[in-house]
Amino acid sequence: MKSLKEDYFNPFFSHIYVESEIKDHPRTQKLLAKFPAAEVVEINHYKDVFCRSRQSYTLQHRSQKLILAAKKGTLLYEGAPVCQSFGNEYFYYTSCMMNCIFDCEYCYLKGMYPSANLVIFVNLEDYFAQVEQILNNHPLYLCISYDADLLALEHITGYAREWCDFAEKHENLNLEIRTKCAGVQLAGQLRPVSGVIYALTLSPQEVIEKFEHHTPSLAARLSFAADLIRAGCLVRLCFDPMIYLPEWEQYYAKMLEQVYEALDLEKVVDVSIGTFRVSQDYLKNMRRQEPDSAVVWFPFENEDGYYHYPKELMDEMEHFLVERLAQKIPKEKIFRWKA
Repeated sequence: MKSLKEDYFNPFFSHIYVESEIKDHPRTQKLLAKFPAAEVVEINHYKDVFCRSRQSYTLQHRSQKLILAAKKGTLLYEGAPVCQSFGNEYFYYTSCMMNCIFDCEYCYLKGMYPSANLVIFVNLEDYFAQVEQILNNHPLYLCISYDADLLALEHITGYAREWCDFAEKHENLNLEIRTKCAGVQLAGQLRPVSGVIYALTLSPQEVIEKFEHHTPSLAARLSFAADLIRAGCLVRLCFDPMIYLPEWEQYYAKMLEQVYEALDLEKVVDVSIGTFRVSQDYLKNMRRQEPDSAVVWFPFENEDGYYHYPKELMDEMEHFLVERLAQKIPKEKIFRWKA
């Protein structure tokens, strides 16, 4: 008997929606060439598809479609309070893609977006132009992979390489590329650039299996990190978000042993530590999309519009990692979200 996916769902990217304005853009043509069997549907604006009412994020994630568009207006935004700035005064983020091929139950994108379909903005040249405008006034620390996992689609878009080429030409620009992906082939495609940090999200294998669906294993992520370090790339380890489970202390202790065995921490740029937190509006939508998820239905505390674990638990979990990692790396290289 066929699975439900085979019976009722189209393959991923079986349909590609393309804004009329950018149908002849070189990146559009390059992306379409990778999916010759896809049905291409011309649209006026990406929001006509992406922002329709009564969409099911959960069901759409089982058969994601691709939307190619051009982003207009402001393309760079100041970093949100729940994001780690790593001491950078001019901390911004940008989204040249929306949504992710991974399916983590606790992902804030499920509360942020009405659709699970992927949007790729093809007008990178406009992003680069706005970055250069800001660089005329001051340095910039820019996160380019917050609202999507850019590296997870690198084999399709090549965007990380384009951003790296751009960063190499601007010494006052630092980029962070956050990811949960892994792969020997991908590591071989990424070259070291002095202003580019690859930030790898690490979780205990038990958290990955329960909540981070379709993501690489911890062992695969650590192998990827080791490959990047050997290649001379700058690597940040992100133990963020830490997720509560009844046996969390045991799981995170075991994870650290795996990290120590796989990586030379002296060669890691720094580490980020933070427990799960999310805006109250996003959590409301996430709970609607994930009615049976233990991770999003935890009895969080609300502080200034953001939900997080009760302060005592939050402090206990974060201090657990801080204290143990401080035995291996200098404390000034450990960044905690909320001290």
